[in-house]
Amino acid sequence: MFKSYVIRAGRCTAAQKKAYEAHCADFLIPVSDDKLVFSDFFKNDNLTVEIGFGSGFATAEIAQANPDKNYLGIEVHKPGIGRLLWEIENRNLSNIRIIEYDAVQVFEKMIPSDSLDAIHIFFPDPWPKKRHRKRRLIQRPFTNILASCLKAGGYLYMVTDWEDYAAHALEELTLTDSLKNMYDDFAPIQSWRPKTRFENKGLEKEHKINEIYFTRRLLCS
Repeated sequence: MFKSYVIRAGRCTAAQKKAYEAHCADFLIPVSDDKLVFSDFFKNDNLTVEIGFGSGFATAEIAQANPDKNYLGIEVHKPGIGRLLWEIENRNLSNIRIIEYDAVQVFEKMIPSDSLDAIHIFFPDPWPKKRHRKRRLIQRPFTNILASCLKAGGYLYMVTDWEDYAAHALEELTLTDSLKNMYDDFAPIQSWRPKTRFENKGLEKEHKINEIYFTRRLLCS
C-alpha cells in the first residue's frame, strides 16, 4: 500500500521541542513487530486509537473529558507530537500514549485483532488530485484491517471537509463487510468532538463538514 502521508515542512517551536525531549520516553511507545499488550501502558483495556492527530488539541480535550478511557495517537509529524506532549504535561494527563510511525504499518504489525473500542480519523489528508487518490487512508483493503482491530460493537468515526473524499470513504466503508453504518448516509455532528485546526480552516473556505460513523458488526448479526 502507498504511504498515506507526506512529511510536511515545519519546525518544532522551542516549547514543542522541549516537551518532546522531556516526555518522549514516558509517553511514546517504541515501534515493534510485536502486538501491543495494552496493560503495559494503560490501567484498563478501553482504548481509542486516533490516526493523525495533528496538533493534538482535540485528542487532549477528549482524553481529559474521559479519564476512564485511554487514547493512543499515531502521528508522523514531530511538531504535532511535541504539541500533544505539551498538552499532556499541562493538563496532567495519564491516559494518552503516542506512536511516531506510519499508521498503516502500526495497524498491520502492532494492533491486536478485536482489541479497540474506537478509531478516530479527523481530517485525514484528502489527496485531492486524481492521480494521488490511491494514497487515501480510508479505502479497501486497509478498511478491512481497521475493522478487524475493533471489538464487536466498536466504532470508526471519520470527519473530513473534502466532499469527494467523504463520498469515497463512505462507499469504501459500506463495502467493508464487517462494518455497519449507524446512519442512513452521513452521520450528524457528534457534539462531544472538539473542532480541530484543519476543521476551522475548512470552514473558513466554506467547505462542508462530513461525518462518518460505522460500527463493527456483532458476531451474531
